Amino acid sequence: MTEEQVILVDENDKQIGLMPKMEAHEKALLHRAFSVFIFNDNKELMLQQRAAHKYHSPELWTNTCCSHQRNGETNIEAGKRRLQEEMGFVTDLTEKTSFIYKAPFDNGLTEHEYDHVMVGHYNAEPFINTDEVMAWKWMALDDVQRDIKTNPNVYTAWFKIIFEKFYEFINVNK
Repeated sequence: MTEEQVILVDENDKQIGLMPKMEAHEKALLHRAFSVFIFNDNKELMLQQRAAHKYHSPELWTNTCCSHQRNGETNIEAGKRRLQEEMGFVTDLTEKTSFIYKAPFDNGLTEHEYDHVMVGHYNAEPFINTDEVMAWKWMALDDVQRDIKTNPNVYTAWFKIIFEKFYEFINVNK
């Protein structure tokens, strides 16, 4: 099996190359990524708990799904693909914002991503892929925000950054 490639980008999200995913994380090179936030009619966010064997951030809670775009794939196409792969459903997505972040991990890897944040709507239960997702739940945004302050160590780095800096883009209560 060929290792998945990530799209290396500059600070303006212009593609500058491709690299195996692990190598990009070992070298902390900036690459394109996305984070999907799915809400229901009650304006609750679907959270997932990452599987225990994930190479970083195992068992941490995070947004509905996230990953890396494939070469030639739009942000929306990538978000829908990964939503199906991880959570077992597809819905329409809207891109809301993007940002660059860098987060080193204890295992020597570093996420250095140009992250595209997308929002969608869904009301049913997901059909989680247990290779990717350990658990899931719906949670009100205010409750998530409070819990991040109380229990920051149970959430992924990028999820906390999005909540701190980009809350207004994902808040569907406005």
